[in-house]
Amino acid sequence: MILLKWINDFFEMLGSLSILLMQSIYWIWYSLANGKFGLKNLVDQMSRIGVDSLPMVAITGLSTGAVLVVQIGYQFAQLGAQRYVGGVVSMAMARELAPILTAIVVAGRVGSSIAAELGTMKITEQIDALETMATNPVEYLVVPRFLGCMFMLVILTIFTNVVGMLGGSVVAIYQIGLTLSTFRDSILQNLKIFDLMGGLLKSFVFGGLIGIIGCYKGFTTEGGAEGVGKSTTGAVVLAIMMILAVNYFLSVGINNINTTYIQ
Repeated sequence: MILLKWINDFFEMLGSLSILLMQSIYWIWYSLANGKFGLKNLVDQMSRIGVDSLPMVAITGLSTGAVLVVQIGYQFAQLGAQRYVGGVVSMAMARELAPILTAIVVAGRVGSSIAAELGTMKITEQIDALETMATNPVEYLVVPRFLGCMFMLVILTIFTNVVGMLGGSVVAIYQIGLTLSTFRDSILQNLKIFDLMGGLLKSFVFGGLIGIIGCYKGFTTEGGAEGVGKSTTGAVVLAIMMILAVNYFLSVGINNINTTYIQ
């Protein structure tokens, strides 16, 4: 019976998330069609989501690129394949690590913030006050956070790739013994534009997941301050789980497209 309840709650949650996503898409279209899009609110959210996350993302990208070169470089050097180090590291970063790690960092920082902010508004009846003033909460609260997460996660992923390559190049030169030209040429020869675009597509989807899940958890907060804490934790956990699950299907789809139409 407990298992059936969990399954029922899971599908009920997926249904609620899907409804909130459809409502957000509708209000985006409605606002653009009627010239009422709140650009200032969107820019504010993009600043909070993207600019304020740069230090954490920089550390994540720098350490990931450096560790990858350390783990791969020595083995490749023993095999006489040093010229492939840059290409392998850049492909791993662009395809998987940069989108995934950036999304997890942003989910921990931004997803929890969104859930806590909207959860506090929910229990203090500020969301009800918006409805009283004929302001749709989805249009005013969800849409800018949803779009801000999607747009800024793409930019943050690009930043992670760049910082990761810089960190990897420093380690490759001063610890592995490669030259900068060898590392750079390896990246240029092996990294394809499709690898970069596939990773950015993932980050776009992950950003949408973080925004929608954070808003959903905030809107469904109950029970005062304790409920806000549970919503905050639940938003981070659910967002990371959904990111990891969706990543598999995106990877399979992107690889199939690459195999069938690109190569």
